[in-house]
Amino acid sequence: MLGVFERLALAAGREVMRVFDAGCAVDQKSDASPVTEADRQSEKIILDGLRAAFPDIPCVAEEEASAGIVPPDLDDAFFLVDPLDGTKEFVNRRTDFTVNIALVRHGVPEIGVVFAPCTGRFFSGRPGRAEAIDVNGDYQIIGRRPISVRAGVAPLTIVASRSHNTPETEAYIRTVGAAEIVSVGSSLKFCLVAGAEADVYPRFGRTMEWDTAAGDAVLRAAGGMTRTLDGQPLAYGKRNQSDDVDFANPHFIASGKAAGQ
Repeated sequence: MLGVFERLALAAGREVMRVFDAGCAVDQKSDASPVTEADRQSEKIILDGLRAAFPDIPCVAEEEASAGIVPPDLDDAFFLVDPLDGTKEFVNRRTDFTVNIALVRHGVPEIGVVFAPCTGRFFSGRPGRAEAIDVNGDYQIIGRRPISVRAGVAPLTIVASRSHNTPETEAYIRTVGAAEIVSVGSSLKFCLVAGAEADVYPRFGRTMEWDTAAGDAVLRAAGGMTRTLDGQPLAYGKRNQSDDVDFANPHFIASGKAAGQ
């Protein structure tokens, strides 16, 4: 399954970069967030591939969900897809946008890939093993190496959201004390913690499950964890929530070993 994820992420990333290089119109969804041809084409590639390879596993994908297309029953396992995480980065010609594919089983992000096609950074995770993958200019894998989280040592390195910083995030950073702040877009924040390039990723702004599942899977495979503010692991497949829409996440803190405690 991870091999299928990697192949589809590379194919989708190639299409995203074709649109990025050519330029495209930017539309607005009902929630006022941007959407482009790159989002739509990437999602089609991924969903067609997943449904062909795993016809019995339901898919939840950002653009389909925005159009009201969601499986009625997620069963014990389902796919979560964000075909272009960081559309704002994409539209603003920044490089941090990613393609995200994850398998959630019993509410836990178990397998995931995060591919940043503009920079070539590629990460994967499955239970017990997370990897950084090397990709050449032809979107072929040419190498891979294991990654794991590090024990946080002061001053901690905190990754923050470039497009969605909040006063709560600033307040949290102040509580940590002296810290190096790295601003980066999209789900790469999880991967920087997973790969021992950062220690903590606090998120006090809105996210949806497809924004976080793949990066969270990589982080957990690398030995880290994403927890809600009450200390519980961030769960997936949240529906019929009393205080928010389906698949919306609460605030959370993603961290490596002993970081952010």
